[in-house]
Amino acid sequence: METRITKLFGIKYPIILPGMSWISVPELVAAVCNAGGIGWLATGPLNTEQTRASIRRIRELTDKPFGAGATLLMPGARENAEVILEEKVPVVNVSLGKCDWIAERAHKYGGKVIATVTTEKHAIAAEKQGADALQVTGNEAAAHGSQVTTLVLTPAIVKAVKIPVVAIGGFADGHGLAAALALGAEGIGMGTRLSMTKESPVHELTKKAQIEASIDDTIYSNRFDGLYCRVLKSPQAEKSIRQGISLPRAMIVGPRIARELKLPLFKLMLGMLAQPANMMKLAHMSTAFDKIRCATENGDLKYGVHLTGQVQGIINDMPTVKEVIDRTVKEALEVYARMGTMLK
Repeated sequence: METRITKLFGIKYPIILPGMSWISVPELVAAVCNAGGIGWLATGPLNTEQTRASIRRIRELTDKPFGAGATLLMPGARENAEVILEEKVPVVNVSLGKCDWIAERAHKYGGKVIATVTTEKHAIAAEKQGADALQVTGNEAAAHGSQVTTLVLTPAIVKAVKIPVVAIGGFADGHGLAAALALGAEGIGMGTRLSMTKESPVHELTKKAQIEASIDDTIYSNRFDGLYCRVLKSPQAEKSIRQGISLPRAMIVGPRIARELKLPLFKLMLGMLAQPANMMKLAHMSTAFDKIRCATENGDLKYGVHLTGQVQGIINDMPTVKEVIDRTVKEALEVYARMGTMLK
């Protein structure tokens, strides 16, 4: 299977593991790469030492191309991006910020940049800033998807830019891959599907809750972590969204986040104050930080909140990463063969 995405990244199949905090760890990234796709290391919750160690761990686990994410709104993101560039990671996934300076430096060592976007405006801007491809995240996706559905957003952005597009949001199998390619995308991201595999670090209790959930069992709101975000429906998720931002809670959690990221607390707070438009978003994120981690790592959905896509409702098993990717490609080819007979 060959698309502009497979050729750009030097991979076998146009299937991507997005950078999901506490999920897209070296072992899962490497498993996706070894199975023919490509994955982005999630660096949002990592400090610079952890980012460098994780990149080197991926290289121990695979000799295939891989990527790492730079979520520029997050505290410490620029420092992590510097590590990514120093380590000459093959692909850099940039989100929530301008990719121009990263693209300029990555291109010098032959690296590629894929920018995550949720609007046509941001897609056009990212292309002008030097992105080699776009990761277009529709409304159905886990976490920070667009307010526009993948079915509409993907072809709109494909028509607006010249660089290749990866569609994310609502993809879990070969039928989805075939549909995305038909819409003009040249690859798909399968975050929720790949997070529900044997190699995924997501706690078994949380995986079980996702399998038991339906397509209706998610909530999409901007009152959880400050951005429009999709989470697994639960009493705690509903409570968190009703409460909205909690500045006292942000003040409690903020110092711990600073310690984990090895950032001086004053730098974290100054970063919030220096960007008033982002201050409330960062305050939201600080209150959501430990809830997301608690659900992902500990399987505690009484306190924690898990990020998941609507596609959870069509997932009913827990295979290996290789099994997911192999059958996705097989199903997509079967779909196209069947469609060929229908369109004669």
